[in-house]
Amino acid sequence: MDRQDAYEIRHARPEDVPGARRLILDTFYREFGYGYVPAWHADVVDLQGHYLDHPRHALLVATRRGEVVATTALHSSGPAHPPHPRDLVERYPCGTTAQLVRVYVRAEHRRHGLARELVRRACEFAADEGGYRRLYLHTNAAVPGAESFWRSLAEEVYDARPSGEHGPGVATVHFEIPLRRPAAV
Repeated sequence: MDRQDAYEIRHARPEDVPGARRLILDTFYREFGYGYVPAWHADVVDLQGHYLDHPRHALLVATRRGEVVATTALHSSGPAHPPHPRDLVERYPCGTTAQLVRVYVRAEHRRHGLARELVRRACEFAADEGGYRRLYLHTNAAVPGAESFWRSLAEEVYDARPSGEHGPGVATVHFEIPLRRPAAV
């Protein structure tokens, strides 16, 4: 790949926020088909405040020629009940759980290892700087490629598809990625 076509993967900067928000919202509308849901996506309205300004949170981006083409974010809130089962909330408490969210890659930039590298760096952040004990995520297995991608990196902890916890068309599966050096409590 030519140097000017190379991807840059890093923690987001303030100037990346509009492009990251655009990519995330495009994913909600074009890929997921349900659009922005305030109860699920409140962080997207204020990416700067939620991720960049919070020392235990992170927004990572992949850029190419100045355009944000992939995102991954991590925050210190575990899953919420409802809609998630109470035992998941107890297993992944806020403060000691890093939740991985917003792992999105524009379709034309997929198959370049961007998501895998962004997730790797988010895991490093959680282990090195975040003070976290566990890294949790959930995905919609109905999205093509999502389930197989996460199964290659994470361990399933609960398959919520039979419960329909997020409603029709959302096939939620919960995962944990082991941290290489969990923080001491």
